[in-house]
Amino acid sequence: MNSKTNSPEEYLQELPEDRKAIIQKLRKSILDHIPDGFQETMSYGMIGYVIPHSLYPKGYHCTPKVPLPFLSIASKKNFVALYHMGIYADKDLLNWFTSAYKKFSARKLDIGKSCIRFQKPEDIPYDLIAELVSKITPQDWIQTYEGSFKQK
Repeated sequence: MNSKTNSPEEYLQELPEDRKAIIQKLRKSILDHIPDGFQETMSYGMIGYVIPHSLYPKGYHCTPKVPLPFLSIASKKNFVALYHMGIYADKDLLNWFTSAYKKFSARKLDIGKSCIRFQKPEDIPYDLIAELVSKITPQDWIQTYEGSFKQK
């Protein structure tokens, strides 16, 4: 669900009870492991983790007034989504994640460019996600972003 709320807390309040606990646990896992410098906010109707303008004044190249996006989580109609721009931009990180995922789940990984979808709550590998979010610092993401996405 893409929300029009103004804060992660408001987002959580509008979730159905069965999804609220899942998103809260995922959020806690991220907050406990994401490197300093990322900022939690609402981004594109989801709980987002961005590099604030105070660290990267240029912002997102598509919309410079928007802080540089990195990670988002959302409760969608049929799944819980984790959007991680690092796995989209860094093939080595993607390869690590897809390989490591097999140790956490017998299910096939449901992944798009940056979107990882979990249709069953019991399939969410919280420890693996914690490790994934800890692997990229804001400085790493800025460097990868400028090398991969930003138009020169």
